[in-house]
Amino acid sequence: MTQQAQPAVTTPPAPGPEESDGRTARRPLALRLLARPEVGVFLGAVAVLIFFLFAAPPVRDGSSIANILYQSSTIGIMALPVALLMIGGEFDLSAGVAVITSALTASMLSYQLTLNVWMGVIVALAVSLGIGLFNGWMLIKTGLPSFLVTLGTFLILQGVNLAVTKLVTGNVATNSISDMDGFEQAKTIFASTFDVAGVQVKITVVWWLVFAALATWVLLRTKYGNWIFAVGGNKESARAVGVPVTFTKISLFMLVGFGAWFVGMHNLFSFNTVQSGEGVGQELIYIAAAVIGGCLLTGGAGSAIGPVFGAFMFGMVQQGIVYAGWNPDWFKAFLGVMLLGAVLINLWVQRTATRR
Repeated sequence: MTQQAQPAVTTPPAPGPEESDGRTARRPLALRLLARPEVGVFLGAVAVLIFFLFAAPPVRDGSSIANILYQSSTIGIMALPVALLMIGGEFDLSAGVAVITSALTASMLSYQLTLNVWMGVIVALAVSLGIGLFNGWMLIKTGLPSFLVTLGTFLILQGVNLAVTKLVTGNVATNSISDMDGFEQAKTIFASTFDVAGVQVKITVVWWLVFAALATWVLLRTKYGNWIFAVGGNKESARAVGVPVTFTKISLFMLVGFGAWFVGMHNLFSFNTVQSGEGVGQELIYIAAAVIGGCLLTGGAGSAIGPVFGAFMFGMVQQGIVYAGWNPDWFKAFLGVMLLGAVLINLWVQRTATRR
């Protein structure tokens, strides 16, 4: 009889630790969350709030929180389009004085021609959009950096604001328009207040949150949002795949113009008059709020939620110092610390995101 050979039984080696390369390795959830700039600025905003809740007891009052939110909203409304522009790879140094240009246009046109204030509001919107269109067109046609283009616009608007106001009104401020037709209706939209549990809240807080939600939807859910990230990352590559770079860049500058118009209308209908020399330096506040919110200076990265928390940190510090009874001059020091810290965090986020 012949015997059939039995197959050899081999024992598989004991399973060792699963190997993975740098492309498939997943970092811990906490580290991945912290790599999101929105999370970092959110934690920073919470830390600043907790600090002032202890350092400045008046902050705990509801009316104080309402004032802080109002201060944050006037910065945040402009910080949103500035942030979108930065994601698109550009800056706008004329944003601060453009706010005053818009308010001056509406005020002087309505008062000097005795028109319904809504006519001034509409013309001011056209002027603001025109300033944005001019900035974007100059950028595209000349190829100059947006820093230089908008610096020139900043100087032009600063001089025009002062010179035209003095020429028309004989003063550095416009006349009050509080008794003109349409004023109360316009104030309801741009500068009214409403009651929440006995606390008076400015309507700009609502507009701020609405604009933030809209900007987030645009960035994350629309083709236009993809275009913004694409032109900010590499405009030549974006153009090669069919992204309308010219339209995207110009429209982003016009969005900043729209924000300047809206904040300008709020200023006008809150105080009834406008000081022509204001607005200088505010552009740096808007840019800093966007940077603190996670928008990279190199473009191509950022969000709309981050600048919301960045603006809140500004409002919190600005009002918190007052409620704490400290010298308001410290605000600039806090501002510098926050900006430097945000830049370092953004640098870490950028390195973490590209690490294999």
